[in-house]
This record gives sequence, structure tokens and C-alpha cells, in this order.
Amino acid sequence: MFHGKKIVVVMPAYNAAKTIERTYREIPMDLVDEVVVTDDASPDDTVEVSKQLGLHTLVHHRNRGYGGNQKTCYTEALRLGADVTVMLHPDYQYTPALLPAIIAMITDGPFDAVLGSRVLGGRALAGGMPMYKYIANRGLTAVQNILCGAKLSEYHTGYRAFSKQILESLPLLENSDDFVFDNQMLAQILLAGFEIGEVSCPAAYFEEASSINFQRSVKYGLGVLATSVQSFLQRKGLARFSIFDPNGRHLEPEETRDHASLATQS
Repeated sequence: MFHGKKIVVVMPAYNAAKTIERTYREIPMDLVDEVVVTDDASPDDTVEVSKQLGLHTLVHHRNRGYGGNQKTCYTEALRLGADVTVMLHPDYQYTPALLPAIIAMITDGPFDAVLGSRVLGGRALAGGMPMYKYIANRGLTAVQNILCGAKLSEYHTGYRAFSKQILESLPLLENSDDFVFDNQMLAQILLAGFEIGEVSCPAAYFEEASSINFQRSVKYGLGVLATSVQSFLQRKGLARFSIFDPNGRHLEPEETRDHASLATQS
């Protein structure tokens, strides 16, 4: 518990056997109540390592994609009663040392969501971010800020924390199961009027760190632009989209898991 709030860290995992223990060992467990690992049908030993660490481990019966993995993560966090849910990639690209600051920005306000920004502080390139990704990040972020009516330093970090209210109130099941899920969720948060804070976060790029290839990056970028245009049209009252419909499909933690099972039961 942190200031009377239950904290759950979720780790959407795919081929993270070599890095998950290192990531977990640096999580401040005096602040975190539960660590949930959701394995997206990894062909490596991610599940075995997670079980050896004693982590609450869910296994997808088939690969559902990065967005689909997050849906399972957040559904399970709500089922466990999380007041604050932090997504931390198990590939050690983002440092767990920032968890106390990120958590406090939600538990003590004034934010409903917090992003670990690789751009704040100007350390993205020093951390090894490829130049083409940095340029694309800055360009997409500029366009997104205009279309979404926001002033974030970046929309593409994988280090994120959310209040219980966000996870319960947004129609997250309307979103894609692919990588663009991240940006659809941020667009939903902004349109719903929630406050997003940012903290400077160094990120490391190395062989074991997960990263999408150029072709997937292009697909992701086009999806980001489409989401931003949808957000603009919705905000201006020119169109309506299911991902912004408050009556759309929400996470349902009370229901039996359809896509994943506890590793200890498999």
C-alpha cells in the first residue's frame, strides 16, 4: 500500500526470459502490493522464470498482440483491487527506480495518469534510441498535440500509470489489440478530461530490449495519425467513434478469464 492505495505493477511480457528477473528485482516492493505478468504466448522461458520468482503470472492461450496483452493486464489489476496500476515493461528498458515518483503523482494528485517521458531531459538519443525513431517520435508528437489539444512531450513511451477511475471508465475493449492501443488509450484519456502528468525517464536500448521493426513502426505511425484525426473530429463534434463512446465495451474483471489462465493452473 502507498498512502492507503493498493498499487499493482503489470508487466505485459513477450520473450522476456532474459530480463524479467532483473526488472522485478529493482521494483520497490515496500510500495507495490502485487506484480502481475501476462505472457503473450512467448516461445521462450518467460513463464517459467516468472513462476520461479513467485509472480502472479497469466498466460495467453495464443498471441493476442501488445494491445490485447494490456487489456488482460488491466483487467487483472482491477480484479485484484488496484487503486493505481503501473505498466512496466519486463525488458528492463525503463527503470523501476521511478516507480515511487510515478505512483505518488497519482495517489497524492493532481494527476489521473502519468507517463515516463524519454524526451523530457533530452536523454533519448543518449540512451540509444535510433535517430529515425527519435525524429518520428518528435514529428508524431507535434501533430498529436495539435489534433488532441494537448501539450505532452511524447505519446509513445511504454512506461505508464493509471488511476482506477481511468481503467474503469474508458471503453478500452473498443481499442486495437496491436501497438496503436497505447495511443488510442491516451486519446481517450484526454477526451474524457483526465489529467496526464509526465516524469523524465531514461530509457535503454540493447539487444534484449523489445522493439518493433521499421515496417511495424510505419504501420504504428499511420495508426497514430488515424487515431489523432479521430480524436480531433470527435472533439470538434464532426464525427463519432466507438473508442470514444462512454457506453462502449469496458473491462470486465468480474468475469471469468477468456483468453488467459494462471500459470500455476496450466
